[in-house]
Amino acid sequence: MVRSILPQLQSWEKSDLAKIILLKHSGGKGFCAGGDVKTVVDLAEENVSDAAKFFEKEYQTNHFIATLETPYVSVMNGITMGGGVGLSVHAPFRVATENTLFAMPETAIGFLPDVGGSFFLSRMDGQLGVYLGLTGKRLKGVDTLYAGIATHFVPSSRLADLEARLAELDQPTHAMVNQTIEEFSAEMEAEPKFSLSGSIRQSIDRCFKYDTVEEIIQALEKEEQNDWTQETLKSLSSMSPTSLKVSLLQIRSGGSLSIAQCLKMEYHLVQKFLQGHDFKEGVNSLLVHKTKAKWQPSELSQVKDIKQSYFDSPSPQRLEFLSKRDFKKYPHRKYMLPSEQDVMRVVTGEAPEVGNYALNRQQVVDHFIREREGKQGVKEKVLEVLDRKTIENKKDSEKSLKWVYE
Repeated sequence: MVRSILPQLQSWEKSDLAKIILLKHSGGKGFCAGGDVKTVVDLAEENVSDAAKFFEKEYQTNHFIATLETPYVSVMNGITMGGGVGLSVHAPFRVATENTLFAMPETAIGFLPDVGGSFFLSRMDGQLGVYLGLTGKRLKGVDTLYAGIATHFVPSSRLADLEARLAELDQPTHAMVNQTIEEFSAEMEAEPKFSLSGSIRQSIDRCFKYDTVEEIIQALEKEEQNDWTQETLKSLSSMSPTSLKVSLLQIRSGGSLSIAQCLKMEYHLVQKFLQGHDFKEGVNSLLVHKTKAKWQPSELSQVKDIKQSYFDSPSPQRLEFLSKRDFKKYPHRKYMLPSEQDVMRVVTGEAPEVGNYALNRQQVVDHFIREREGKQGVKEKVLEVLDRKTIENKKDSEKSLKWVYE
């Protein structure tokens, strides 16, 4: 599929006739559930270089999508995992529906969250990206909007009308596309709250802030034991120890790298995994034979020198891109819900448009509603952040907010 998508994207990017690029599934339950990893593993058994070529084309496509000048809309109306994430999450417009099911489940098959995972996971609020990247946790529907994976939430019943409306736009700009999608967005007050909010989100930030997997597990064991902690510990215990350690360092490293640098790092790491044991074991055991994988090493304590073995030692093939454009921050972030960092800057007065004036809850919410031009979900997202991260100044009659640092 990647081999056919990339040339078409190149053609549309050059064409004056292509005003908007819209990617959607052609039927069935999924948007895209990822690449054929069994084929890749079989290729690697014969020739690692040939297997690496699959990822080369995939990552070139991911980078091309991320740096397109033509407005690009990804409609994630179904299963969006693995390679499907790479075709969508770097787009300026990422439309989720009630049918969206997102996950990065690679550590379960002895692999790593690639397709630019080191870029987008490291830029999610708090430790959400680390949590999703290590555990492979699935997010459904509106959760993907609140997590920052989707930029809009549109009921699937409205998709046909949305597509028709987008096709009518003459000389569309990104702002026009955003406004059009917003017209079809769901009224978020009627939708469920973020399932990873409140105490669960606080636990995620407390436990996944560490730089070693062992410390993360120890922190989870010290948390008040409930369904979430037990599910998380069980999930981590089933993953490849090597994958967990490499993935954690990969995500931490990605926070300071550009999108191109992240994809190049992942291509370097992929070549290591293609030569190793766990990726082949995970695919053959879990996906083919439906049996429990036998990881080597089998314990976290046995996985040594990750940085030297996987990150510092050279790989034979290098990744080159079809576009020279690059960035360290998504260029179209203003079409997303505000991030936790955005809210913090307003509460603390770091945002230039606010200055030293201390705001109360309603003023903070009103600020972001104005800034995002009434975008659906802004109120709910900002209030969730304020509930977790702020306290009211009791000495102030206006009930101004103070940010709680942990």
